[in-house]
Amino acid sequence: MMRQICAVFFFLLSIQFVNFAQNKTEQPKDIVSTREMERINWMEFKETVPSKVNTVLLPTGTLEPHGVINNGADITAPFGMAKHIAKRVNAMIAPTLPYGITGSMEAYPGAFQITEAAYRPFVKQILEGLAKNGFKNIIILNGHGGGQTAVLQAVAAEVAQEKKVRTLVINWWTFASDVTKEVFGEDGGHAGWNETAFVQAIDPTLVHPEKYDPKMATPYPPAGTWAAVPFPSSIGLYQPNQGYPKFDQKKADEYFQKVTDKVAGLIEDIVKKWDLAGV
Repeated sequence: MMRQICAVFFFLLSIQFVNFAQNKTEQPKDIVSTREMERINWMEFKETVPSKVNTVLLPTGTLEPHGVINNGADITAPFGMAKHIAKRVNAMIAPTLPYGITGSMEAYPGAFQITEAAYRPFVKQILEGLAKNGFKNIIILNGHGGGQTAVLQAVAAEVAQEKKVRTLVINWWTFASDVTKEVFGEDGGHAGWNETAFVQAIDPTLVHPEKYDPKMATPYPPAGTWAAVPFPSSIGLYQPNQGYPKFDQKKADEYFQKVTDKVAGLIEDIVKKWDLAGV
């Protein structure tokens, strides 16, 4: 009988220990029911912005070919990043702007091209709307480069000056180029190993290695040498013989974590310095 009592005692003790360990690892409850602006109720938004949250993340991208990952990789990447870091940087996430200035990939199936004449005022009104709704810090997480970057930077600067807010535009793949070389040991590319890995970490179902052929990749030409429209490949390498996709899930997860950590760190640092300067 004593042996049975002891067994029951240790069984109950083990349950309590497991529950204690689980409670220790549980994440603290967030101050808001959702970080996504399109999912929050207007009354909760009023209670939250700007008294509890005065930073907003705006993911921007475009639709264009990306080797063997989804056409919307430039959308998937910044939105996935925003979801991962929003709580850490205490930010809301504005609805993603999915259409952009595609450029030399516009001729490929499924690609969309928005002219600068249409894109510029639309982006400006979005930023003005975010400022009107109480956000002090407007962070653009941009997933697409080329001419789109210059437009976003110019418009963000205009809105910062006119609406007395603070803006930051981040091209994640350029900002994290050192992380690319650290994790993969080489440079990346458009739909190269780095961007493919980032999407793979977010959603592996969007990656199709069975469709991959190294002949799909072309190194970008040195400035002033040649230019082709459409660009002849949907994978553009930053350096010759570097950046070919390799579909390593472990490295993809490591890359995602390190990139998002670096981006979040930048946002935290910039906001802290804005506050310190009193601007």
